[in-house]
Amino acid sequence: MSEFKVNNRFEPAGDQPKAIDALVKGVRKGMRHQTLLGVTGSGKTFTAANIVAAIGKPTLVIAHNKTLAAQLAQEYREFFPNNAVHYFVSYYDFYQPEAYMPVTDTYIEKEAMINEEIERLRHASTQALLTRKDVIIVASVSCIYGLGSPVEYEKVNMKVTTGMKADRAELIRRMTSIHFERTNADLEPGMLRAVGNMIEVMPVNEKVIYRIAFETDKDGASRVSRIDQIDAITRAIVKPLDVFFLFPAKHFITDKEQVERAFTTIKAELEARLKELAAQGKTLEAERLKRRTNYDLALIREVGYCNGIENYSRHFSGKAPGEPPDTLLSYFPHKADGSPDFLTIIDESHVTIPQLNGMYAGDQSRKKTLVEHGFRLPSACDNRPLTFEEFETRVGQAIYTSATPGDFERAHSIPPEGQIAEQVIRPTGLLDPIVEVKPVTEKRGAAGAVYPGQIIDSIAEAEKVVAKGFRAILTTLTKKMAEDLVDYLKERSVKAEYLHSDIKTIDRITILTDFRRGKFDVLVGVNLLREGLDLPEVAFIGILDADKEGFLRSETSLIQIIGRAARNVEGRVVIYADTMTGSIERAIRETNRRRAIQEAYNKKHGITPKTIIKAIKDITDQLESEHDKTVKEQVRIDEELFAKDPKALIKKKEADMSEAVKILDFETAAILRDEIQALYDKLEGLRSKKR
Repeated sequence: MSEFKVNNRFEPAGDQPKAIDALVKGVRKGMRHQTLLGVTGSGKTFTAANIVAAIGKPTLVIAHNKTLAAQLAQEYREFFPNNAVHYFVSYYDFYQPEAYMPVTDTYIEKEAMINEEIERLRHASTQALLTRKDVIIVASVSCIYGLGSPVEYEKVNMKVTTGMKADRAELIRRMTSIHFERTNADLEPGMLRAVGNMIEVMPVNEKVIYRIAFETDKDGASRVSRIDQIDAITRAIVKPLDVFFLFPAKHFITDKEQVERAFTTIKAELEARLKELAAQGKTLEAERLKRRTNYDLALIREVGYCNGIENYSRHFSGKAPGEPPDTLLSYFPHKADGSPDFLTIIDESHVTIPQLNGMYAGDQSRKKTLVEHGFRLPSACDNRPLTFEEFETRVGQAIYTSATPGDFERAHSIPPEGQIAEQVIRPTGLLDPIVEVKPVTEKRGAAGAVYPGQIIDSIAEAEKVVAKGFRAILTTLTKKMAEDLVDYLKERSVKAEYLHSDIKTIDRITILTDFRRGKFDVLVGVNLLREGLDLPEVAFIGILDADKEGFLRSETSLIQIIGRAARNVEGRVVIYADTMTGSIERAIRETNRRRAIQEAYNKKHGITPKTIIKAIKDITDQLESEHDKTVKEQVRIDEELFAKDPKALIKKKEADMSEAVKILDFETAAILRDEIQALYDKLEGLRSKKR
């Protein structure tokens, strides 16, 4: 019996029951590839959730960007509140890969900014896979990048029980050996501290503290006398425990013997490579490689780490040259014969599949240039994403979901090995939107009428729906145009924001949530607005420069953009084009075909279309740290006192902070410190208004 249970007040409707039945039967028959062709707003995620519940296997859901992955994670959490649903994306807020450009002799060193909250969620994902069966991981394409061996990761997890023989110093050494850092200040994920005859440790996957107390028995042996789970903010005991597991603070774990072997094999590879470079007459490259590698080895031996240590991952993992790295896929369950024993759902597959297919080639091109010019050993090329062929062999039975399946999905979903299930009818009865074509450029009619062009017209159309309480989206071809258009809209007193790839992951999610909540009315963007964004408040979409044929204005892209207006009963789309391209014609033809099917179904069943009503939630609630949430809540609680006498309140908080420091309660002191800063900012804001 499945451990997954869908919690939803709605029953499958429209084309959903037929699609669910067909795809579940396909999985049970052993079909390797299936496609769910579902129009925008037809509830593909709900259909997928019902399939997961019916099959009952751990499931990997892959999305093509972090924003969509965040939205899907939130939806699956709502569908499966009693199961383990986790979010796994790249932990970099900023990432500049190491590279070399021979033409200009420019070396670019790797720069990265890690988001600690996302790193915590990554650990939660892998630990859930190793300890539970009812797991759904929503991931970006980062799931095909190297992660470290699940065998080593699980092997070194620590089991701590009350009554076990354990010396405090030895337990601290064991924790530091699995990458926990010792501190005397505030505890953060991946840190521990010694307090008297106790150890306090905060795992990387949760924001709680485990306090381990020790005592000496009659025989003089040290034992664990008590384990308490403690709230990290209030310091209150949540509950006493008999046992808890502590997983490593980092995914890449290697035992000491393997580390020594790695040093030997790295030196051997360096020696062989230096001979190759010398034979080629590359003296500069050989000297560069020798210095870099020896420096890295010295640093690793001294401090256990160097910048770019991942380039030596093949040696530390013990894998053979060219062997694929371990990835998130390695953490999912496998059968006795090694074949995958989990379900894979590839969301918006027409974009995700090409992304997965292209990762390896781009990575190798950059790495080979570094190797050729002596910046890295050849083994650096083994620190890589999976090839698409390797990916295919490592995922379970796959279901591709898209409103516009690509050639790969269609070619692989042919009976009897696969099938395509179509989901055109929406449970809400909503139709595909009406699509109108207008010129890009300004035009003057014979009677003196003036058509102002796409910018002025799209703004006028947006203002009409905003006046009704809805939102509008305008899509541009470039980031610069998006930013300039937002500036122009704000000059006209239209509340607008832009969204594009330069904006940080969590900020993107916040912008979309604010858009739904009505903090602004017009969202301007480039490509991020196309696939999978669930925005039922949107009643108008203007597609600017639609006749500029290319990826952003292809048939697939246009159908996806049009679909963003299909969740609102008043949804309408204007395509701005001076020339009717083939892509525009085909997109309008397909939209009209679907609309005709939907109208006929509604008429036959007496259905009146209704706008989707969806609660406004976002994953930033989980990504925001408990510390920040506590500070915000404390400021809210103190609002009344602040209004009466802000200076007195701040003075009291400063005194409380000093007292907390005296008794070494650093968590409380840190909260008070940040609350004081927030109160000062609030006070300064009031002063600015008076001025």
